[in-house]
This record gives sequence, C-alpha cells and structure tokens, in this order.
Amino acid sequence: MSKLKIGIIFGGRSGEHEVSLVSAGNVIKALDSEKYDVQLIGITTDGEWIFGEDSLDALKKGSAKGFIQKDIIAELKKLDVVFPVLHGPYGEDGTIQGMFEIVGIPYVGCGVMASSVSMDKLMTKAVWEQAGLPQVPYVGFLRKEWEKNNKKISDGILNKLKFPLFIKPVNMGSSVGISKAKDRDELINAINLAIQFDRKVVVEQGVDAREIELAVLGNDDVSVAEPGEIIVGGEFYDFNDKYVDGKSTSRVPADLTSEQKKEAQELAIKAFKAVDGAGMSRVDLFLDRKSGKFFLNEINTIPGFTSISMYPKMWQASGLPYQELIDKLVELAIERFNDKRKSKVKFESGSEWYK
Repeated sequence: MSKLKIGIIFGGRSGEHEVSLVSAGNVIKALDSEKYDVQLIGITTDGEWIFGEDSLDALKKGSAKGFIQKDIIAELKKLDVVFPVLHGPYGEDGTIQGMFEIVGIPYVGCGVMASSVSMDKLMTKAVWEQAGLPQVPYVGFLRKEWEKNNKKISDGILNKLKFPLFIKPVNMGSSVGISKAKDRDELINAINLAIQFDRKVVVEQGVDAREIELAVLGNDDVSVAEPGEIIVGGEFYDFNDKYVDGKSTSRVPADLTSEQKKEAQELAIKAFKAVDGAGMSRVDLFLDRKSGKFFLNEINTIPGFTSISMYPKMWQASGLPYQELIDKLVELAIERFNDKRKSKVKFESGSEWYK
C-alpha cells in the first residue's frame, strides 16, 4: 500500500508565526512514517513559500533566503492532503483554505467560511448572537473610527460596559495584543496597543470566571473531548503566560459537575455548528463563578499543537492519543473532500431550465 503524501504547512504572515513552528514540529513528529510521505512547506513572515525537509529549521533560524522558490500550485497538486498548521491571519482566516479549494486538494480543518468567520471575533459574535448562544456584552469598532474620535468611542464603551474590560484585536489569536483595563487610562492604552495588530477592535465585559476549553472533532458527526480548564497565573491568560513565563497551569479533565460538563459540551457543539465548522476546533468558554452560567469566549479553528496545547491534551484524556488524533484529522479532511465532490458543479444540458 502506497503512502499518503501529506504536506505540513507552517510559519505564515502572522504574529503567531513562531507558535506555528512549534506546533508543526510536534505534528511532524507524530506522523507515522509507515503511513505518510511527509513534505514540509514553510511560509516566511514576508509570505514567501519554501519547500524541503530543512524548511522548518530554516524558518526557526531565520535563514530561508537560501531556499529556491518553486511553483506553489504544482507542488500542492503533488500532494494527497495538506495539514495547515498555521495560526492567525493568512492561515486560519480562510485565505489559504480558499487556495486549497481552488487547487482541489483535501485539507485538514475548517472550510473557507467557518475559518474566516471564526477568525474575526466580531463576526463570530454576530453569528453566535443570531443562533441565540450566550456571550458577555461587548463593543466593536474600527481603527479609523478610534483615530478620528477616540473620546466618542471610549465614552460609548463606558456607557455600555463596566470595568474591568478586555481589549482585543479582532483578527488575532494566541492572546497577541490583548490587554485588561481597570480604568479609562488603561483602556486607552490597551486600544492603542490593539490597533497595532488589526483594523478592528473588540472590547468585552470582564467577568469573574473560570476558563473552560472544549476540543471538538468531526464533520457532520461531531464529538467533544473531556473539558479542560486553564488555571490562570496572572491577571489573565495572556501571551507571556502561555508561551514565555508559563505561570498558568491546566487541568484535564476540568473539575465540573456532570451537569456542567454536559452543558459545556453541548454549547461547544452548537458554537461549532453555528459557524459550519469541520475537522476540528477548540471552543473556549467562561464559567461565571457567581451565577454559574456559561458564556462563549472564542473558537479556534486551528488550535495549538505545542507540548502545552490544550486541544491534544483533552483528546489524550478522552482516550485518543496524539498520533491517532492526527490520523483522524487527516481522515476527516479526505472525508469532507469526497463529500464535497458529490455536489454538481453544472446543470445537465438537457434540463428545461438550462435550455
């Protein structure tokens, strides 16, 4: 039996470039060499594509200039499936997924629409709101609006929300550019930071809550792993806490009652299906300590696969080891591709409408 040719794509034009490299290294190590012919494909922060077994090391060392550019489309067409281990803009936002669709190749993870909607926090909130799913109060606005009249924007925020507040760039992940504000000055500084990373900003009402995470797996038939919990070490689960200081810890499974566990898992499935998710996603929830209510926080369509990442940890705790998880994701990619091929792309020439 011939091996499946799989392309692992990593790096990218994103503030999460380095996180992607770590995730990709773990995925590559988990791939069974008896099943897969692994092709490494790197994307530099300038958007250049590099190919070859040394491409991951080249990006880590910042020495990608020596690599020869190839015909990207031709190289992708040689593959049986691709696994984009990309986080943030130009990798998790539907752009590269659209490229795979045009090329006509199976790929791991959500499709174009689910990826783009889920990457944009304001669009995600709009979809979830339409679906009647619980969220904390929020305000969204454009960088241009802030630069034009920041007093009007900040007054509007404070008329609707109360401190503490969380300020986020709309199209970033891994907590890049996120801040917590306890007064007006901190709010202004936080927004000025957030607009460095995106043209849109969302400000959310802070809640005294536990951070619960759910790992979703599947296409039309969806499974959810044992919930996990982030035990935050600082003010909140920021980038340094995740990848630098490591003060936060995690607990898998989370300490929840059976009723809470069921509610959280059902909410994760609803959130995933509302955006038409496929393959995988990690759904993050808040569990309010006072009211005991769950609120949706975010959905990540390409969750981290580093050694500290919750997505593989939650599946491990649910009886699905890392290597088998990767195999399942590849199977789901091919399943979805084959299902999509069943749809007609043109009308029958003999139909009355066509005439």
